[in-house]
Amino acid sequence: MEIAARIVGLELAEPFVIARETQTEADVVQVELRHDDAVGLGEAAPIDRYGESAESALRYVEDNADLLGEDPFALEEILGRLPAEEFAARSAIDAALYDLCGKLAGLPVWRLLGLPRAGPPTSWTITLADPDSMARSAERASDGRFRRLKLKIGGRDGLDVERVRAVRAATDLPLQVDVNEYWSLEEALEALPELAAAGVQYCEQPLPAGDEGGAELKRRSPIPIYVDEDCHTLADVAACAERAHGVNIKLAKSGGIREAIRIAHAARALDLEVMVGCMIESGLGIAAGCQVASLCDHVDLDGNLLIARDPCPGVELVDGVQLPADAPGLGVHAEAISRPG
Repeated sequence: MEIAARIVGLELAEPFVIARETQTEADVVQVELRHDDAVGLGEAAPIDRYGESAESALRYVEDNADLLGEDPFALEEILGRLPAEEFAARSAIDAALYDLCGKLAGLPVWRLLGLPRAGPPTSWTITLADPDSMARSAERASDGRFRRLKLKIGGRDGLDVERVRAVRAATDLPLQVDVNEYWSLEEALEALPELAAAGVQYCEQPLPAGDEGGAELKRRSPIPIYVDEDCHTLADVAACAERAHGVNIKLAKSGGIREAIRIAHAARALDLEVMVGCMIESGLGIAAGCQVASLCDHVDLDGNLLIARDPCPGVELVDGVQLPADAPGLGVHAEAISRPG
C-alpha cells in the first residue's frame, strides 16, 4: 500500500470559544491510502492539549509509511506495528484502512462493522460567551435542525450557572454542558445542583484530568459526570469508572475506529455510559466518527457543521442525526481530497 498526506486548513464559520482557547481555523491532516486501484481516505484532527499538531501528524504518517504492508484487511497487525503516539495521525490511518476495506468489500463501514447506520441525534455546540449571547445562540439553534445543545462553560467569572439559566429560558431543547477542566471540586459541587434544576442531562469534564476529587464528585453529583480529557484509550477506562458515569470517545485521541469500539465495549462492561465526540473536522473526519455512533448514548459530531465550507461532503444531517453515507467505505467524495501535485 502507498500513502500520501497533506495539511488542510479549515476556516470556522464563527469563532469557537471554550474555557482554554478560541479558534477561528483548524488544521487537519488528510491521508490517501492506495491499494491497486482503490483509495482509502482518512483525516487527523490533532489536539494541541496533548502536544500534537498538524505538522507532527504529517511527520508520523510519512515516517511510518513503510509499516503499512500490502494487506489492508490486516488491521490488527498494521495498527500493532505503528508507534503508539500521535493518536490523531493513527486515527487518520485507521479511518483510511476502514474506508479502503469497505470499498474493496463493496460495503459501508458501518455494515462492515455489523452496526446500525444511525446513532442518537448530535448535539450542537453553543460556545462560551456571556449569558445573553449564549441565549441568543441557543434561540437561533432551536430552528428544528438540532435536537440537543451542548453549552461550553467554565468561564471562571461566576456566571456559569447564569449561562445555563439564560439558555434554558431561551429554548426547550435538552441541554448538556462541557466545562473543559475549568472547575474546582468546590465550584462543581456548588454549581451542579443548579444545573440539575435546569434539566441539564450531564456535565462533561468539570475537573482537571486526574483531579483527586473525581471520585467524590461522582458520588455527590446530582447529574451524570462524563470525562473527556481523562479518557484516551482502552487503558484509561477502568480508572474513569471510579470518577465518572460516562466517557467521551474521540477518534482523534483514541487512535481511530478500532480503539473506539474497544473503549465502548469496555465502558459498557463497567456500567459506564458512552458518547462519541469530535474536534473541528471536515466531513471526512466526522464520517469516521459516525460509523460508531450507534454504540453510544450521546453523540457530539458537529465539527463539520462549524466550518465555513466543508471540503469533504458525505455526512448528512437528518432530523438532528449525523447520518453516514450508504455507500462503500466512509462514503466521502474522493474528488474533494485528490492528491496534491
